[in-house]
Amino acid sequence: MSENINENVAAPEINYSEQAKIRREKLAGLQAEGKDPFVITKFDVTHHSTDIKENFDSLEDKDVVIAGRMMSKRVMGKASFCNVQDLPGNIQCYVARDSLGEEEYKAFKKLDIGDIVGIAGKVFKTKTGEVSVHAEKVTLLSKSLQVLPEKYHGLSNVDMRYRQRYVDLITNQESKDTFVKRSKIISAIRHYLDGQGFLEVETPMLVSNAGGAAARPFDTHFNALDLDVKLRISLELYLKRLIVGGMERVYEIGRVFRNEGLDTRHNPEFTLMELYQAYTDYHGMMDLTENMFRYVAKEVLGTTTIVYNGVEMDLGKPFERITMIDAVKKYAGVDFNEIHTLEEAQAAAKAHGVEFEKRHKKGDILNLFFEEFVEDKLIQPTFVMDHPIEISPLTKKKPENPEYVERFEMFMNGWEMCNAYSELNDPIDQRERFKAQEEMLAQGDEEANTTDEDFLYALELGMPPTGGIGYGIDRMTMLFTDSASIRDVLLFPTMKPLD
Repeated sequence: MSENINENVAAPEINYSEQAKIRREKLAGLQAEGKDPFVITKFDVTHHSTDIKENFDSLEDKDVVIAGRMMSKRVMGKASFCNVQDLPGNIQCYVARDSLGEEEYKAFKKLDIGDIVGIAGKVFKTKTGEVSVHAEKVTLLSKSLQVLPEKYHGLSNVDMRYRQRYVDLITNQESKDTFVKRSKIISAIRHYLDGQGFLEVETPMLVSNAGGAAARPFDTHFNALDLDVKLRISLELYLKRLIVGGMERVYEIGRVFRNEGLDTRHNPEFTLMELYQAYTDYHGMMDLTENMFRYVAKEVLGTTTIVYNGVEMDLGKPFERITMIDAVKKYAGVDFNEIHTLEEAQAAAKAHGVEFEKRHKKGDILNLFFEEFVEDKLIQPTFVMDHPIEISPLTKKKPENPEYVERFEMFMNGWEMCNAYSELNDPIDQRERFKAQEEMLAQGDEEANTTDEDFLYALELGMPPTGGIGYGIDRMTMLFTDSASIRDVLLFPTMKPLD
């Protein structure tokens, strides 16, 4: 390929630090000696650090093989110590010239912090009682050519922790533990739902009609069909199609995309779980949610008590259940049972300093009162039920009071944790709701839904009475790991470019 190189163009100069240059020189020396670590393709590990520490009595003086990143090294003449970090933790290794041999010990002393090493040896305890591995062989598995941050506890620049998550995971065990817990949370959810007879399914991310939630979608273009499409904002409408098709209990855990702002609880792409169960209603969804949250807490944390920012929340007690009207009456002192017209609702809003827009109806104003006066008071697990129809376009009306719907949101720590309905299965009513959404869209509401004719056709075939619910997995992980920001529980959160 050398004929394609323009010899008149100088190669870009890379400015390495002095330490990085030394590391490259070491690598070149190893390669010249035929000891290139990058040619190694496999290394058989028998134990992790925590396995050895937790099972010392049975492993004492036994042979083990570990591997990981060298995080510290103390050279003391003929014997040295190093600390090797693997997935669950770290362990001390004692490296002596008499055990390794003269040449191998010299090679060990040339290793750098950050190098990936494999160590075979015997388990023992030092005089200070620390469980360690007495190395009999040290293998360099990968040469670290960059210098890790000086602070062992992690990157001090929080922004760079998110941008360079790989460095954060190396230097911050708490961060690694958070993402291990996230994986366990999702695994526990799957285990619980599978045990309840649910089927895990997958539905499209690229859609022609992004419905199922009040959110602004991302637009893109499919070149092969010359077709404008959107990234999904919800999982709802396709999962309901599966209920129509006779798959009575389904769930999906997947990424959804909403073209909205960034803050401590919002990222434009996030993980949503939705599930739908035929022949039940929103009360059934409350029972399922309460039981599932309890189960996941026990499996992941070993307790039903969650502590977030010093505040205890008890999942072991029955969750409070309250209607939105009663919650607003309790915390704002305004009884919407006594408010019958839009004019009365507007007057109440003005009297209490609640800002509203001209397009807002009575139900919208009730919801504004709830957001202003109630949400941040709901610390313990609480189901807020029976929302106004204006803000619930896919939900069944309450038969005894059709201005409201069979819907609930669960709150903890003042956060919405999930959103659930007795699903609307009347195709005629659904068409009217879509029509109302189209009118809102025409009035400038960019988050309003548009009519989905294929979904309406599915409903016209007949959908059984169904309960459905959506959970924000990221927010749930924040609570279960005591994380201050959604960026702390997303491995690679969306970041503004540095340039």
